Amino acid sequence: MSKFRTVEHKCDLCVVGGGLAGMCAAVSAARHGLKVVIMQDRPMFGGNASSEIRMWVSGAHGDNNRETGIIEEIALENMYRNPERSYPIWDSVLFEIVKKEENITTILNCSCLDAEMKCTEIVSILGWQTTTQMYHKVYAKYFADCSGDSVLAPLSDAEYRIGREGRDEFGESIAPINPDKKTMGMSCLIQARETDYPVKYTPPKWANKYTEEDLPYRLPNLKNPTENFWYMELGGENDSIADTEEIRDELLKVAYGIWDFVKNSGKYEADNWTLSFVGFLPGKRESRRYVGDHIITQNEVADGGNFSDTVAFGGWTMDDHHPGGISTTEKPNIFHPAPSPFGIPYRALYSANVVNLFFAGRNISATHAAMSATRVMGTCALLGQAVGTAAAVAKKYSTTPRGVSELHIDELKQMLMEDDCYLPKNKMQHSELIMNAKLYSDGKYVERLINGHARPIGDEENAWVGKCGDTITVSFDNPSYIEEISLILDSDLNRENNGSNGFVQKASTLCNTPKQFPLVHLPKTLVRDLLIEAISESGEASEIMTVKDNKRRLLNLSVDTTCCGIRITPLSTYGCKTVRIFSLNIK
Repeated sequence: MSKFRTVEHKCDLCVVGGGLAGMCAAVSAARHGLKVVIMQDRPMFGGNASSEIRMWVSGAHGDNNRETGIIEEIALENMYRNPERSYPIWDSVLFEIVKKEENITTILNCSCLDAEMKCTEIVSILGWQTTTQMYHKVYAKYFADCSGDSVLAPLSDAEYRIGREGRDEFGESIAPINPDKKTMGMSCLIQARETDYPVKYTPPKWANKYTEEDLPYRLPNLKNPTENFWYMELGGENDSIADTEEIRDELLKVAYGIWDFVKNSGKYEADNWTLSFVGFLPGKRESRRYVGDHIITQNEVADGGNFSDTVAFGGWTMDDHHPGGISTTEKPNIFHPAPSPFGIPYRALYSANVVNLFFAGRNISATHAAMSATRVMGTCALLGQAVGTAAAVAKKYSTTPRGVSELHIDELKQMLMEDDCYLPKNKMQHSELIMNAKLYSDGKYVERLINGHARPIGDEENAWVGKCGDTITVSFDNPSYIEEISLILDSDLNRENNGSNGFVQKASTLCNTPKQFPLVHLPKTLVRDLLIEAISESGEASEIMTVKDNKRRLLNLSVDTTCCGIRITPLSTYGCKTVRIFSLNIK
């Protein structure tokens, strides 16, 4: 009998893993009313995006393809609180968005080590918390593995794959001829800071030595603000889980050796640069991948992911890294074309043989080739939100993840779109109340606010366009009770493409820190202050609320009034003269 205490928890959904996928799964489920427990083996949230690893949050390429929903809420909050893109502040933003949800219980520094099964259903999981020296046992109706390494797969006997499929299995042209166990490797990243004075660097004796000839295709470039040394990669030819500790040791030799090359080779003007961060926790790209009711393939990604059950989208190219990493002089990666956006199906987000198991992140049901496009963290965040919302639908109907696929997929998709998750080739359905109302601005009917598209698509702007002080009036045929008004505003989905934040790189965090660099701020296009008024039967307007210092693209406003209409007046933005509102819904 163990001498250590065991704490028991009961919940609707247990999320294992606290990276962006796990965070978004937990937050989405909690906001839809589920009791959630999230078990994370690190002291903080964020996974590869946290200050322990420091990989930027990448996602879909192309105009107006930015990921929205919870991940955009996080990004905007960080821009507001963190103009210098400080990692300690970024960590606090990630920590807060999970901790502030009343329906979420967090268990940090806790590694999942066992699962109790009943036939093909997970009953509970057991974790060991290093800081308290306690076990935590979590009973749940549903489980979501967002751990990256798919820790619940071997514990539950869920089907999974590891490595690369052979070319003929799915007819994938970029797959190797024969299947193997090779994966993309992992990286220990480094960061540098520019000073006002020369800084010497003496490498550890065990650091690797590099010459320019050793690093074809991998020469560092400190003048590039996006240089994050991602190509310092190893482990793809090893066991990406069992050999992690040994691989980490080798990666540290690489990291300190690469900085020695930058500082002491004479190839760089790096006298005033100092090493400010070395990641001792490897960031992983690939390990176990679950098998779901559908396995996404290269050809489906290339065709745009035209699935009837699309619940998320990707838009990163099929970016396949050489399994040899920095130990080979071949190119570190090859970008195989992929459209942006491409749809990702719900059937790839739950287990084919464990009836109550969801998953989200780089471990979804996809071939190695397809996963090379779905693995980036912006996409993973969308997958997590889809899974958290699906768990809420499953509980509502007392069904399984597969049951949601078979009977309730349309409801799931509508919930996601109402939560500002873009689903390519799908339209959000607005409430019957607003669809039967009259929407006018400056004497003109405003159809775009209810056309079901909450962002520009192609040449269609899909927005009401006005200026501060202009009004949108919604008139009902009869007095109507209203409890919620939802607006989707313009947060400049192209803000990092058009240079509006100064640096041509991800706005959440910095890779390296030069002496002078521009700060980031909330997008100028975002509505800052907003007046909401109720219109009576006599036509008089009375204030319901004035929103001040808004920081969100999706603005859900709780109201409690009966009226004959609503008038909305944007009062100010964060600097843009033009105001765009993409969607208005009233319930």
